Amino acid sequence: MSDQFSRPTDISLFSLPPADRTARVGEALAAYIEAASLKTGDRLPAERHLMSALGVGRSTIREAIRRYQALGVIDSRKGSGNYLLKPISKRTVHMPLSLDTENLRDVLLQTLQVRRGLECEAGMVAARMRTAADLAEIEAKLDLMEQAHHSRGASGPEDLAFHLAIYDATHNPLFRQLLEQMRETFEQFWSSPFERADFARRSFPFHRTLFDAIAAGDPETARAETLKILEIVEEDIKEMSR
Repeated sequence: MSDQFSRPTDISLFSLPPADRTARVGEALAAYIEAASLKTGDRLPAERHLMSALGVGRSTIREAIRRYQALGVIDSRKGSGNYLLKPISKRTVHMPLSLDTENLRDVLLQTLQVRRGLECEAGMVAARMRTAADLAEIEAKLDLMEQAHHSRGASGPEDLAFHLAIYDATHNPLFRQLLEQMRETFEQFWSSPFERADFARRSFPFHRTLFDAIAAGDPETARAETLKILEIVEEDIKEMSR
C-alpha cells in the first residue's frame, strides 16, 4: 500500500478558486489523484496536509471527503486515514443516486425498472463480447452461487458476484459501475427485502440458463433469461409487500 509522502506530486500545486470551496477541494483532490497516479488502496494526504495545501478549514475538507465517500470513491478508516477505492481524474463523471426510501416497495420497483434495461443489455453484450477467460470466471461464480443456494437456501453475495462477472464480460466498464452503484446504494433494501430469506428464490434455475446463453453467444436468449429472473423479482416484491 502506497503512502503519499513517497510521491513527488504535491497537491499544493493545484490552484483552488474561491467559489464553492467544497466542490473545488473535490476537483483538486481528483487532479492530485490523477497526477500522482494513485491506485486503489493508496492512502490520501492527511487532513491537516490538505488544509494547509489548499488553504481551507477542516470542515470543508471533510465535506469533500464525505461526497467522495457517498460515491464509493474514498474509504475513511478511523485512526488510519482516507484510502482510494476507485481511481478518478478531473474527467471522471460522477452520478450519485437519490431516491425517497420511505416506501420500500416503490423503491425496489423503481430500481428494478432501471435494472431491467441495463441488465438485459448487459447480458446481450456479454454474449457477444465474452472471452474464454470471462466464461471461466462467470461459471466459477455460478458454481459458488449454486453451492451457497443448496447449502443455506440463499445466495445473496454469491448472486451479486455472478452478475458482476457478467457485467465485466461486456468489456464496457459502465455496466458494472452503474449497476454496482445501484446495488450498493440500496444494499440495505436488496440484501433481504421484507426480511424474507426466500426472496426471489424461484429465479435460481435461470442463472444457469443465462450462463448457457452467454456461453453459446446467443444474445436474445441471454436477454430472455435475464427477463425471467427480473420478472420473478418483481412478482416477489409485489407479493411480499402486501
